[in-house]
Amino acid sequence: MSRISVIFRREFASYFATPLAGVFLVLFLFLSGLFTFNLGGLFDRGQADLRPFFQFLPWLLLFLVPAISMRLWAEERRIGTIELLTTLPFTLTDLVLGKFLAAWAFAAVAILLSTPMWITVAWLGSPDHGVIIASYCGGLLMAGSFLAVGGCISATTKNQVIAFVVCVVACFLLLITGFPAVQDYVSGWAPSAVVESLAAVSALSHFESILRGVLDVRDVLYFASVIAASLFANVLIIQWRKAD
Repeated sequence: MSRISVIFRREFASYFATPLAGVFLVLFLFLSGLFTFNLGGLFDRGQADLRPFFQFLPWLLLFLVPAISMRLWAEERRIGTIELLTTLPFTLTDLVLGKFLAAWAFAAVAILLSTPMWITVAWLGSPDHGVIIASYCGGLLMAGSFLAVGGCISATTKNQVIAFVVCVVACFLLLITGFPAVQDYVSGWAPSAVVESLAAVSALSHFESILRGVLDVRDVLYFASVIAASLFANVLIIQWRKAD
């Protein structure tokens, strides 16, 4: 754990070494407010909850999380420091976990900076705080799964733009299979087992289940499985690239 913490501290500090972190956080908060108050009509709904924010959160993460993950390994490969990293007294698992946890912590900072909206809703009414806490946990789990997928993709290329685009497409596919319009279309010609399978692999379906206020073990296991599988694939890809 001490070796992972060393990498974690180095990577997490690097996010704030340039103004890009501030730009990212401001952009995330601006878009969150725009979607929540303008498009989601938080005040017009007459309900003390944060559902408009969490309904738009997956689509915010769809574009903002790949912007974080695209540099995880692509930049290291572009400037040639990945060879140096792999010669240090760290295992590939240490490197992958340290980088991933630092990126996840940065994403968590962005998501948790939205808590003033929670305070506002609590001041205006009596929200169900349990539902809001569960929804924040769901948002963090979704961000973690997107980051793990993005890190895996970033390890395959030196080009950050390619890593960004492919990550957006991959995460979009994870979301779209649970979109009601897609499920309604598939249910018109496919057996119910296919529709249920699509819903089972959809990050959106599991996230919306958490939005009801219950952290079901199946939903947590889904996100944990996506993270674990992607991190394992990340290690294998770096090992393969190292052997090239």
